[in-house]
Amino acid sequence: MSEPPWLAHRLAARLPQLRRRARLVADSRGWFAARGYVEVETPCLVPCPGMEPHLDVFETWYEPKLGQGRERLFLRTSPEFAIKKLLAGGVGRCFELARVFRNGEVSARHSPEFTMLEFYAPGMTLDGLMDETEAYCAAMLGWTARAARLSVAEAFARHAGVPDLLAVAGDGASLAAAAGVVARERETWQDLFFRLMGERVEPALARLGAPVFLFHWPASEAALARRAPADARVAERVELYAGGVELANGFVELTDASEQRARFEAWRDERAASGGSDHGWDEDFLRALESMPQSAGIAIGFDRVVMLASGAATIEEVLWMPVVPVGQRTMR
Repeated sequence: MSEPPWLAHRLAARLPQLRRRARLVADSRGWFAARGYVEVETPCLVPCPGMEPHLDVFETWYEPKLGQGRERLFLRTSPEFAIKKLLAGGVGRCFELARVFRNGEVSARHSPEFTMLEFYAPGMTLDGLMDETEAYCAAMLGWTARAARLSVAEAFARHAGVPDLLAVAGDGASLAAAAGVVARERETWQDLFFRLMGERVEPALARLGAPVFLFHWPASEAALARRAPADARVAERVELYAGGVELANGFVELTDASEQRARFEAWRDERAASGGSDHGWDEDFLRALESMPQSAGIAIGFDRVVMLASGAATIEEVLWMPVVPVGQRTMR
């Protein structure tokens, strides 16, 4: 059977980007191998997906043929939980090119199925994590200039009109006043923080024309990062922006299981308040944190790396066979 003409036409238009993608996959594996990282593979089907309240997941059921009982499973939103278990087991420096899944995410930069490159290194500091990430991106994207490094508070002072972000942390009215904006109805401090990020900070970073690391996020936005030992108001979290795109998000990892459990509980409550489902959490992951070495790791949007390397305008151009939601699919 011959292939559908529409598929041949679409592939022909995208082959240069897709061939670049294949080279970047091979180059990435070689780069990490040369630096002593081992490539790992962790499950796509997991008993607990990512816990962040803003992530929607794909859910399914495992149906044993012999009838021992059904089990609810999810497609992972990240390999992070699984890789940290491997770190606790002594795997050492490691990376994974992981297929991950996030329900509802479709845009020029988002796909419900995409590739996330994550790497982790025991003993690495926040500065070391930025150095290693920059070295990888320089090798893949040909960067010659050093990336700028700004704390989130510095970025808000320069680009959002907020002189001291940490002084108004958690106080939505004070943040609105400092930024000279009117808070929206039921807008929380976190909502306003990310509104200012999207409306003021990120556009300003895009205009700089060079990659930028934003580090030391407010402690309320720590995610899975530990608080900074020198200043508990901030977390050792870092994001990388390049070409107007958020390219990576990483942490010096939290290894305190009690604090991580408290964060999971807060996220569960936040999901419930917004009408989200309760996924529970992975107790094996919390137990693993007790023996996990202090480490740093980062998640890089690999498809976005390919977009920057190939000049593609949309993520669909760098996917061999894009996932198109059923409601938007053209049946032929």
